[in-house]
Amino acid sequence: MKSKLRRVQQIVYRYSEWRAIFEFQSFYALKPLMKRFVKGDGHPVLFLPGFGGSDASTAPMRKLLQDLGYQTYGWGLGRNLFFDDDLEKEMVAMLDEMYAKHGRKISIVGWSLGGLYAREIAKVNPDVVRHVISLGSPISGRYRHSDASHLYRAINGPPSAQEQLRRQAVNAPPPVPTTSIYSKTDGVVSWEGSVQRHYEELDNSDQVENIEVPASHIGLGFNALVMYVLADRLSQKEGQWKPFETSTLTKLIFRKPSKETTARRSTSADFVIS
Repeated sequence: MKSKLRRVQQIVYRYSEWRAIFEFQSFYALKPLMKRFVKGDGHPVLFLPGFGGSDASTAPMRKLLQDLGYQTYGWGLGRNLFFDDDLEKEMVAMLDEMYAKHGRKISIVGWSLGGLYAREIAKVNPDVVRHVISLGSPISGRYRHSDASHLYRAINGPPSAQEQLRRQAVNAPPPVPTTSIYSKTDGVVSWEGSVQRHYEELDNSDQVENIEVPASHIGLGFNALVMYVLADRLSQKEGQWKPFETSTLTKLIFRKPSKETTARRSTSADFVIS
């Protein structure tokens, strides 16, 4: 019964993704106020778009963070449709180039599938990464937590044996401060698939967090509340990362999953999108 109710909820959220229009409009209406968010220290931030997206989709975020004092970069690799070893090498090389240019570690913000990429390249090259933030990303390693998985597999083909093995470790966070921002009303990636689970036993468990925000999936990249969290998370001094703190008032807006949820691994019993 609970599973059926959850499926009905997800259908409602899926067909209400149009609310992103209002999130986009409110982004520009509130931009003068958002420019007063906590300022950054000028370190470089790389933005990775979601599936089907390009640098145009992350432009509003990048411009706002630039106004807040950061050196922002799009990924410059066109539309995010295909993934292979060559693409991964290009992204890793991009990190090396940015580090060589600035002499400072890079924070990576990835939207949806871009968040999955951000986590994986941070695992490959953690020495040059300062912080990883994913927005509504399918980090569970289960294809069916994403409504776009069918199209992704239609374009990229069935996963190889190596890719299937790698997906089993997708939910493991990189060895750097890692934040997963997700929405329980996400109509594309079910929130269960965006929660960082079972990390308490890891050596860097004190550098991993989940933050729930009220948002649509399509609107995560320009939702004003998401921008507030981004500004807060990125403003921390290097080597002094602390979990997101909420006040009595902001606890009503920004929430964290229960310990029961994060302590349990994602299994076939979890809600999946059909």
